[in-house]
Amino acid sequence: MGRPRLQFSAISLAFCLVAVAFPSNLLVSCCHAADQSVLLGENNNIYASNGFGWLKNLIYEMGGGWLSGTHVPAVGEAEKTRSSLAPNLTTCHRSLSDADRPVYCCPPKPASEESVIDFQFPSPSSPLRIRRPAHLLDEEYIAKYEMAVAKMKQLSYDHPHSFMRQANIHCIYCTGAYNQENSTSLLKIHRSWLFFPFHRMMIYFHERILGKLMGDDTFALPYWNWDAPPGMVIPAMYSNGSLREEQRDRAHLRPQAADIDFDYVESGLGREEQISKNLAFMYHQMVSGAKKTELFMGCKYRAGEDGFCDGPGTIELAPHNALHTWVGSDLNPERENMGAFYSAARDPIFYAHHANIDRMWTVWKKLRGHEPEYVDPEWLNSYFYFHDENAQLVRVRIRDVLDFSKLRYAYEEADLPWLNARPKPSVPPEIARRVLKMRESQQNLLQTRGYSASPDFGPQGRRLDATVRVKVQRPKIQRKAEEEEVLVVYGIDIKKDMYVKFDVFVNLVADESSVGPEAREFAGTFVNMRRGVRLVMNEGDSWRKSKSTLKLGISELLEDLEADRDESIWVTVVPKGGTGVNTTIQGIRVEYMR
Repeated sequence: MGRPRLQFSAISLAFCLVAVAFPSNLLVSCCHAADQSVLLGENNNIYASNGFGWLKNLIYEMGGGWLSGTHVPAVGEAEKTRSSLAPNLTTCHRSLSDADRPVYCCPPKPASEESVIDFQFPSPSSPLRIRRPAHLLDEEYIAKYEMAVAKMKQLSYDHPHSFMRQANIHCIYCTGAYNQENSTSLLKIHRSWLFFPFHRMMIYFHERILGKLMGDDTFALPYWNWDAPPGMVIPAMYSNGSLREEQRDRAHLRPQAADIDFDYVESGLGREEQISKNLAFMYHQMVSGAKKTELFMGCKYRAGEDGFCDGPGTIELAPHNALHTWVGSDLNPERENMGAFYSAARDPIFYAHHANIDRMWTVWKKLRGHEPEYVDPEWLNSYFYFHDENAQLVRVRIRDVLDFSKLRYAYEEADLPWLNARPKPSVPPEIARRVLKMRESQQNLLQTRGYSASPDFGPQGRRLDATVRVKVQRPKIQRKAEEEEVLVVYGIDIKKDMYVKFDVFVNLVADESSVGPEAREFAGTFVNMRRGVRLVMNEGDSWRKSKSTLKLGISELLEDLEADRDESIWVTVVPKGGTGVNTTIQGIRVEYMR
């Protein structure tokens, strides 16, 4: 396009600048009008109607309340690049497995050498792709899907549509293979607010590529309906042809009911008991434990070395992490393929699993009345790169994928039985209160039974080699109606790349080995899934290991336990499957979240 050209009057600009002294709504109207007459173009980037993003950016920094409402304005190039997370395509790192085997997921030719276009929504008149439950699909659909995946697997690695190139997209972005744009810091897309939008983008393009290969622009990925009883097994279609994968846990194949809260140890439950547990767990992860955006979406990951956070949302912790591990092969060191991030997308069921993860996002948003998740420009303007169905490299921003109806796909409606699976206390609250008071009076016995005198375990932390019980004070200030009471387990330090799981309970008096998500005392779970590789950085790269934080919404739980007026609660942390031996936590506290 050549040099930028400006097509508006000096009077318009002067009026905008003077308007700084006036209310922000006047300034927004003025500058939006001026923006409409600007065209900027450079380096294959065209942003019509956004030429004065720098002015919006200036007012935002001056406290003009630019994003104070729910409306999200258009942004200009300056704001799009400011403090947004994005990969630097000129960097791509090799990695090593725990056994020092080289893992290299990068494309054969640096993506930075390709031309890039910005994402455009599909035409509103294009066919709507309907994603259906995998267990309900007919033979014709399955045959076409198998054929397309077989074609993908036959393509050479040089082709961006090849199955391994598609799988390695996940490997690159989740193992820290890319640096961040304008930073030496590494980029990772799990365990934060990047999780849901990144995976939506990934399977969106994968779906359209499959449709292109089969010559069907109505093709839609199936979703693994593991949140409802009929779908709580590995779908039969993934046992045959090109959809079959040898690297799966043989004990978990059909007709074994899926354990969506898997902890490395077989539950031993019958089918009906497992289903009941799964439904109660889904209620917690989608409803009572996910009443605030950060609890569901994950922590706010910012650009730069100091911006990294490790605080995954409810669904990412489980069923996401738990089912990845449950499907992966117990014969492989990192439970490859599904059980390790670097190899997970090599199993075709990965895409059905993530289609249901994406569906959970749409369901959660509907339950909230379609309120915006965030209006934070750092989140909205973060972007990633994918090859589309025409093998063109596309830059797509998070703001582009928030309204999935504009992406021309939808989910076939299915029952949500977990909405009616609100757990009940395992012990009547009045009896539990008496037992807790009795235990508290027996100070000499407490220390020998895993009780801690203080919920602050110090900088060295408390190792989770056994159950930890501690009394935690609640805030003295009364919680406001719009706030959620949150139990925070902070300073979670995992000493090496390994699967870790622990459960958290409130006011539990029953034996912790006999209760789970089906008990109202269950406050939530923490799950760390293996990367399967360790970082290998170039000279000058930076990576700051961040301890994890687990935030659990407990307002509804406290009401059901009749503990919402108590000054303190008893918290029990239960390591699962022997995975806590290399894990420490620094402490536990209660706070309010708006």
